[in-house]
Amino acid sequence: MLFHFNTDWMPGGFAGVDVFFVISGFLMTGIIFRGIEKDNFSILKFYVARANRIIPALAVLSLVLLVFGWFYLTPLDYKVLGEHVGSSMGFLSNFVYWKESGYFDATSHEKWLLHTWSLSVEWQFYILYPLVLVALRKFMSVEAMKKALLLGTVLGFIYCVVATYKWPDSAYYLLPTRAWEMMLGGVAYLYPFSLDDKRKRFLEWLGLALVTVSYFLISKENPWPGYLALMPVMGAFFIIQAQRSDSAITGNLIFQKLGQWSYSIYLWHWPLVAAIYYFSLDDKWIYIGILLSILLGYLSNRYIENIKFKSAFLKASDYFKCKPLFIAWSIILLCSSILHFDGSNDNSFLSEYKKMAYPRYCHVDGSNKHLQDEYINCKIGNRNKQPIALIWGDSYAGVLDPFVDSLLVNDSAVSRTTSHCFPSLSLDSMLGGIPEYCKRIRKESIIELKKNKYDVIFLAGRWESTYEQHGESGLKSIFDTVDFASKNSKLVYIFEQPVSYSRNMSNQFMRHNISNLISKTVARDDDKAIDINNKIKEIYKQKNYNNVFYISRDILYGSKSPSDYTDEGFPYTHDTGHLSTAGSLAAAKNFKKSSLYLPFAELMDTSVVLKQASNHVAN
Repeated sequence: MLFHFNTDWMPGGFAGVDVFFVISGFLMTGIIFRGIEKDNFSILKFYVARANRIIPALAVLSLVLLVFGWFYLTPLDYKVLGEHVGSSMGFLSNFVYWKESGYFDATSHEKWLLHTWSLSVEWQFYILYPLVLVALRKFMSVEAMKKALLLGTVLGFIYCVVATYKWPDSAYYLLPTRAWEMMLGGVAYLYPFSLDDKRKRFLEWLGLALVTVSYFLISKENPWPGYLALMPVMGAFFIIQAQRSDSAITGNLIFQKLGQWSYSIYLWHWPLVAAIYYFSLDDKWIYIGILLSILLGYLSNRYIENIKFKSAFLKASDYFKCKPLFIAWSIILLCSSILHFDGSNDNSFLSEYKKMAYPRYCHVDGSNKHLQDEYINCKIGNRNKQPIALIWGDSYAGVLDPFVDSLLVNDSAVSRTTSHCFPSLSLDSMLGGIPEYCKRIRKESIIELKKNKYDVIFLAGRWESTYEQHGESGLKSIFDTVDFASKNSKLVYIFEQPVSYSRNMSNQFMRHNISNLISKTVARDDDKAIDINNKIKEIYKQKNYNNVFYISRDILYGSKSPSDYTDEGFPYTHDTGHLSTAGSLAAAKNFKKSSLYLPFAELMDTSVVLKQASNHVAN
């Protein structure tokens, strides 16, 4: 919990989930094996008991968030919340978050139920674990089952280490790489240590040391769970094996109460973390949030978790009458209606959203693997005319489609952009995004430039990423492209990287329109972009080009102090760095007011005259 409120306090605090898995596995194995050994274990009764324990508190939190979201979230945000609530109540949220992005990315704080991924993993384990154990019991003795569980734990750990490095995102979120941690808790139950008090005390302190050190030694930079997960997991294993009910650490009243409320505290803490981020609250709210987490956890435990639901039924079919399961399905159905009736079809909302959206004229991103000619030669401007200009680069060039489109009245341009593929002459290296598409757009652009097909070339990219990935060789590659374009066209424009922000600008704008409690201002995360812009500007000055012009932020934003918003009041930026449609069009207006527009205007006028003369001769 503390890790989520401030990652600087405990950089490896996320390992607390791994500790929780060990404890959970210990408790569940005890319940299952006691039933198996007495020959009275009921899988259905086990499932219902878990539902009675987990679902009610989660359901209350989910309903509170849905009510809150109705008043404070944008229609699109509310739709996402509906999906996340539904997947959490269905205990499939780990799959949803795995597909969406990484656990530590910038948007993680905008996911109100992100923490429920661990509940989903735990529930999936609860479903499969007793089934496997009951099936094994039909073929082997209890002692053989214990050995099978021990072997499975070792094999599970080996798989976890391999999978963490081969498939890091899925390894973090999915059950196969986490099951061994819960199984190790089972091993602790099945193979208890027999120790005297002195050794128990030592083992407990060793376990506490391993868990505590892991919280400070490990960070999000480490592949996880992987082999490093052994540290907190074995720490939890040792603490359990110490079996010290009289411990001053684990046996005192405060720790016992926090342990009793821990599930509900865990449920409530993350939405409070997300709220602090959502409303851009200052640091004092971190401490208020911690206290509120404990208070709400206590209230939830006392008034929700302690509700006694029926857990044993006479007939198997009666288990479907389990009230928490009915509650879960009701909320899932409610969320399915939210996905269809979310308010995002409102005309005013759509009008505003389109102006702030990423301009998808011709750009190909990683989810759109097209290599057809219609994408390679996608035209903007007057599409009935032969193209005289080329836009070339990554997604930061793709957002210039509205910019260039507004400049072209009697002519057209080809926009050849794809994600993570900066403009380069290299066909065998530095191929980002979809490598085959990146290679092809570079190849096509080089061939056409050699034929002097285009009068004007627009080059743009997220130069910050280029430099981070390729260093000085990346910078050299950029200017090799500029040199080549300069020699094979009449006019070249290279764009500075726009302003970068700490969070999604268009989301912040829409949220501010929903509630004035949400600030319209977003902190900039711009140092790296400024540094690389300065490097590129310096090289550009040294080159002393005659027909290459550098479009700085001063020109893009029409001011030496770039504004976050256009004159019309829309954010210049769609997300954290890409120009929005409104921003791209505003940048074009600013460009037209600058002296750098004159060479372009003169060239366009010349081209019109030449075409008219050519038509006259032809007639």
